[in-house]
Amino acid sequence: MTRSFHHYPCGEDTLGATLDSGSETTALLIVSGGNEIRSGAHSGMAQLALQVSEQGFPVLRYDRRGIGESTGHNDEFLGSAKEIAVAVRFFREQQPQIKTILAFGNCDAATSLALFGPDAGVDGYILANPWVIETDNEPETEAAVPSAAAIRSRYWDRIKNPKTIIDLFSGKIDLKKLLKGLRQASRSEENSGLSLRLRDALVALNGRADLLLAKRDTTARAFLAAWNSKDFEALRRQSSISVETLDSASHSFADVEAKNWLTQKLLERLRSV
Repeated sequence: MTRSFHHYPCGEDTLGATLDSGSETTALLIVSGGNEIRSGAHSGMAQLALQVSEQGFPVLRYDRRGIGESTGHNDEFLGSAKEIAVAVRFFREQQPQIKTILAFGNCDAATSLALFGPDAGVDGYILANPWVIETDNEPETEAAVPSAAAIRSRYWDRIKNPKTIIDLFSGKIDLKKLLKGLRQASRSEENSGLSLRLRDALVALNGRADLLLAKRDTTARAFLAAWNSKDFEALRRQSSISVETLDSASHSFADVEAKNWLTQKLLERLRSV
């Protein structure tokens, strides 16, 4: 296994990437979420790539246009189809033994993979905490507003915890904030247009998709609310789609338990091909 750094063309721009080589014919493409630079938060994605490549699987991880070492304008996740397509092509050129490319993405990267992966030549998908919240801002900013269903799920978890009652009477919980949250949770709503677009993309995928959710994460809660709705009923019966949850609030799978769980799931999927 060797790690090499590359810059390759994407239209008139260039993408910065890290390639961890491997001898296996199944490979992992890591698509970045949010505005992560190539190494990811606290080098988490770089470490993940290293652990996977140590098992013989080639891994490519790149910066989206306009972020980190990649040039051009950042068109955010809904404008990232070209980056995914050229990454797949470059990956196959650099590792010609590759027969199957599985792609992994977290948050908005998971959503972009479902939307654009089939046309890019991706063969299978590992999608973590898919982003379905409608906002004019980039995911994971303060302006991103969780769905009412996600808020209800979070408050239900708190209500079930006896410590919440103690904290409420001791003054540790701000009653005004609690009431505001309950009002938000009580509002009725339909599934977002983005969630329905994601649903349609998942229905039409050209390969298996494994959905991995940190079920106490706000983004995952919003997706689960859509997943459990009537709009997703047919998708839930689709045998090529699986959902697994981890009892964690770590959106980026940053703590040790979540990181180990994610790595295990990725390796299980790669070895199953």
